[in-house]
Amino acid sequence: MISPAVYILANARNGALYIGSTSNLPQRLWQHKSGLVDGFSKKYRVHLLVYYEQYEDMYTAICRERQLKRWNRAWKIQLIEASNPTWEDLYLRIL
Repeated sequence: MISPAVYILANARNGALYIGSTSNLPQRLWQHKSGLVDGFSKKYRVHLLVYYEQYEDMYTAICRERQLKRWNRAWKIQLIEASNPTWEDLYLRIL
């Protein structure tokens, strides 16, 4: 599953959220889970993949990431719960 993607990570249900984009989702998530990504996700232990979208090109993924970052928290939670109501870690599904 190496294609551009936007993803949302959480530290728990309704907890801290992190939104990012990448060209290699499995590799990037491994970096988050291993604590190799300094900053917000490492500080707050935000490493559960609760939502992702795949795209054909990086430009579109980055545009979507920026759009999601402007959304209010309630919209983000609705987006997550529409496809992942239990906030299950989707990491193993993408490998």
